[in-house]
Amino acid sequence: MLILKKEFFERIAAHGKREFPNEACGLLAGRDSRVERVYEMTNADKSRATFLMDPAEQLKALKEIRGLNLEMLGIYHSHVASQAYPSSHDVAMAYYPDVSYVIVSLKDNNPSMRAFRIAEGKITEEELKIVS
Repeated sequence: MLILKKEFFERIAAHGKREFPNEACGLLAGRDSRVERVYEMTNADKSRATFLMDPAEQLKALKEIRGLNLEMLGIYHSHVASQAYPSSHDVAMAYYPDVSYVIVSLKDNNPSMRAFRIAEGKITEEELKIVS
């Protein structure tokens, strides 16, 4: 299970809308399945179908996460015109089997969000709990 504050849900959805028509992406950090920080990243792919985090931003965020004694809990990105479900490209690029992959769908301008674990090409949906 991944626990996400409503304000973080809204921030991730807003990030996706700002980056539209391209995908937005970022990192989620925290402890014990509870997200405490959201790191918005630049999509170096500048694509509506794929994302690649800017390497320098990603390294800076990972150093900060480690310095705060947090752990990377997840990676998020937006789908601009499809459901919140991993694409074949998302699965191929899922290098961290121990983190949640959170996808926010902007389809129909009504953001919805789901979380998954992706390991060895297998997709497993996990509970995403939105709290106030």
